[in-house]
Amino acid sequence: MKRKLNAHDVPEETSAASVPKPISTFSGLGLDSRLLQAIAKEKFSKPTPIQAQAIPLALIGKDILARSQTGSGKTAAYLLPILHSILQRKALPNSSNRTTALILVPTKELASQVTKSIITFTSFCGQEIRAVNITRKEDDEVQRAKLLEKPDIVVATPGRASSQINASALSISDLTHLVIDEADLVLSYGYEDDLTNISTSLPKSVQTMLVSATLRTDLDTLKGLFCQSSSPAMLSFDSEESTTQSVLSQYVVKCAEDEKFLLIYAIFMLKLVKGKVIVFVQDIDRCYRVKLFLEQFGIRSCVLNSELPVNSRIHVVEEFNKGMYDIIIASDEHEVMGEENRSRKKRKVEDDDEEEIKAPANQSEPPQGRTDGDNDVSTSQSLVTAPDHIFIQPTSNGHKKNPKRDDEYGISRGIDFQNVSCVLNFDLATSSKSYAHRIGRTARAGKSGIALSFVVPKHLHRKHKPTSIASTEHDEAVLAKIIARQEAQGRKIEPYAFDMKKLDGFRYRLSDALRAVTRIAVREARTRELRNELLKSEKLKRHFEENPQELQLLRHDGESRAVRVQPHLRHVPEYLLPGGKRSVQKDVGFVGMKENRDTEKRVGRARSQGRFGGRKKGAGRKTDPLKSFKGRK
Repeated sequence: MKRKLNAHDVPEETSAASVPKPISTFSGLGLDSRLLQAIAKEKFSKPTPIQAQAIPLALIGKDILARSQTGSGKTAAYLLPILHSILQRKALPNSSNRTTALILVPTKELASQVTKSIITFTSFCGQEIRAVNITRKEDDEVQRAKLLEKPDIVVATPGRASSQINASALSISDLTHLVIDEADLVLSYGYEDDLTNISTSLPKSVQTMLVSATLRTDLDTLKGLFCQSSSPAMLSFDSEESTTQSVLSQYVVKCAEDEKFLLIYAIFMLKLVKGKVIVFVQDIDRCYRVKLFLEQFGIRSCVLNSELPVNSRIHVVEEFNKGMYDIIIASDEHEVMGEENRSRKKRKVEDDDEEEIKAPANQSEPPQGRTDGDNDVSTSQSLVTAPDHIFIQPTSNGHKKNPKRDDEYGISRGIDFQNVSCVLNFDLATSSKSYAHRIGRTARAGKSGIALSFVVPKHLHRKHKPTSIASTEHDEAVLAKIIARQEAQGRKIEPYAFDMKKLDGFRYRLSDALRAVTRIAVREARTRELRNELLKSEKLKRHFEENPQELQLLRHDGESRAVRVQPHLRHVPEYLLPGGKRSVQKDVGFVGMKENRDTEKRVGRARSQGRFGGRKKGAGRKTDPLKSFKGRK
């Protein structure tokens, strides 16, 4: 007879390779039958490696530090044990409402995803489990009322949780589970003071789970703050990660700064990449510059803008996942915000191989010789007055930040992009760590994917000033660190050989399009989208339900109309296609010429008047001009 596993039987450090017999079915994990029904409804056939090993450890109350790649099922690995524990407690007589689980995440988008996962897994639990997401922009009194009802699970960012604890709205005296998702990202976002405040309010018997795509040495700070056990279980899944990442193909193209636009034009116009694509650029201005450029050729795309409300950003991602559009342009905000974001940090500089190449907030280089009278607009400043529904998190000292952009926004990690076939690094990431998180958006759950990066050699930096940005000066140095890190993990980055001579026919169209996308056009596109969001607010939700034909207004990939679109650029004539490629023209059949009787009448009158070589009546007679006048009677 097998002895029941106790917490003392778990080794101090547990790796994926050291577990002899991983559990291969969800039913073997000992979860509540209602949770198993929800899992079966979602068609999850078997637990992932992290789920098979983390769930049994969590069920016996062990503190866990887990490292696994994005898309490996980390959310379910910590949610299922928490939900099982709550259901077991509520099955006891005289159970009362208590907040027993606090889940901390770095971004509002990730908080929304976690909340949706809770709803999914509790679909057969009736009203047994209540979860509240307090990252949403709500009235303080409404949010306070929700927390005073003591929901079972609270999902929050560290800053929001700390402020609600200080306001005595959130009680964590009965807390039994604490989860910090994307733990290293929480640290990098500068939440140290908030985390310290939360740790001082925790009871001693809290079970802590720290999960992340990377577990770095700076996580010792979180371990010391929250882990009650001196020997938490450490789970690492390097071997499984390498197997999954083998389906990812990584390529790099070295080109000039203006050739980036030429290549992205050719890639989308010639359909060299099929499926959904995420285009990463350095800042928001760059997002709209690329969008407006693609619009010149009739290529539709949408921008994931951190200046927009969180509901709008989540809606953009949901539309992208549903397949409403295939191209999304995003900026990795927290890698390029410069000193604005790092003012909240009090952390040591990373190792040399992870050192970030900092870029100024205003990435765009002003072209010389410009006479349009346009003042330079820094990307660190909001272009219009931020609407009151864009939440700005107060800092720990009580001072509010300027309404520049959402401080709890993050794109390269945490957001669940589905079925992405290609990640296009239009502007190379500023560190190897950021690059790894970017390419983690594709080739997920065993599917194949491509990561294509444009790199500007140093000798070509600022050779084309209208399209130049400051960070390209360090592209080669960052690329060397990226290659070293990828090779250390058994991955290879190969050069992608574009024959630029075959694209010479596209260059004159490239010049036309770039001239149309001015800084004024970019600024107007940004302000117009912010104004449009006022029309897409929750207040109009009922109107759109009553008028479903107007739902097209909610699309985020509409034309910005900030520049004059040149219709001839949408069509690619055959003589421009490289390699003698011929476009497929649709056969429309015989088209007859319509007989124009009006034209024949006009020609007949002209001939009668002698304009087509004919002779006019009386042309040969000589008349006396003095006798040609007729007097009035």
